[in-house]
Amino acid sequence: MTLNPAVLRDPEARQALLKRVDQAFAALRRGRMAAIRGDSGTALCLAAESVSAESVAEMRRRATGAPMVAITANRAAVLRINPTGDDIIRLPVASHFGARLLRSLADPTHDLDNPMRGPLSPAREPVPDTDRAAVKLCKIGQLLPAAITAPVSGLPEAGIAWVDAADIEAYDEVAAVSLHPVSSARVPLRGAETSRVIAFRPEDGGVEHLAIVIGEPEPGRPVLVRLHSECFTGDLLGSLKCDCGEQLRGAIEAIGAAGAGILLYLAQEGRGIGLINKLRAYHLQDDGFDTVEANERLGFDADERLFLPAAEMLRHLGHTAVRLMTNNPDKVAALARFGIDVVERVPHEFPSNAHNELYLATKARRSGHYLTGAGVKAGRKS
Repeated sequence: MTLNPAVLRDPEARQALLKRVDQAFAALRRGRMAAIRGDSGTALCLAAESVSAESVAEMRRRATGAPMVAITANRAAVLRINPTGDDIIRLPVASHFGARLLRSLADPTHDLDNPMRGPLSPAREPVPDTDRAAVKLCKIGQLLPAAITAPVSGLPEAGIAWVDAADIEAYDEVAAVSLHPVSSARVPLRGAETSRVIAFRPEDGGVEHLAIVIGEPEPGRPVLVRLHSECFTGDLLGSLKCDCGEQLRGAIEAIGAAGAGILLYLAQEGRGIGLINKLRAYHLQDDGFDTVEANERLGFDADERLFLPAAEMLRHLGHTAVRLMTNNPDKVAALARFGIDVVERVPHEFPSNAHNELYLATKARRSGHYLTGAGVKAGRKS
């Protein structure tokens, strides 16, 4: 099943798609079932992290086939499940699998508490598009990327949120292209007093992204830009585990000193996995895993962020060429892929501390960030 391109051009169709996905992931977040329709049929799904004995029993009563656990290949590797060559791995749910065991398959914080879960053998048949969509739906809802699925015949029953697999696949793009400015206000900032904040919202009324416009960027000339992913712990609490707060305040001051520019404050906490999952990753880091390993043990990719919203916001603001403040080559490539010309990469590095040396070293060594400071070198020695 593929998305009709006309949906991207039709505001009413976009809004309907976004609402269907919103209702489905909201059901999963509350421990309820949703139904996903795809080319392979219709499947009921539950988020693995919130299943209960009652919800699994209800799924079995409604389903026409045996339930399966759908997890990512990253999570499967942690569970020592043989790879299948696919990015989604499916496990049959045996009759003796209780809710606690199902939750532990998704949540690595229980790995040491419950190490004897195997042997676990993956299903070998092709992954249905409904199961692939179920895992992505969990990600959209900022849940752990693991779902319990089961086939069902006919249309979903009344009271169960339903969504097409193609809707879920298209959700990120549709939400990004539907972004539009809804409010703007002058907000003098330390280091950049001539600033205004513009809020952008998708058509379904979902989470807003913010543009901080400093000074008066000149139309038609490359504008100094920083893409900053929100970080509650670093930006607001002053966490020493990362350099996000310093990057945020440093970018505002640097743009202010330059006279004009834009900082996009993007709602993609924890490299796109959400605050709760970021805290789970921090827990794993305390157990000795680096930031990349922690994300992958949770079942995510090392970086789940999407930069199409940033490109759409820049176009709304009238800019298609930028001087990008970043140490991350992936941001440069992503903006270029979405039609924004990055004419210059402006380094944006800050000194490390005893708590984030390894974090910065991991960004340099494993994610390819352009970092040269003493903290990175120290992290590599540790």
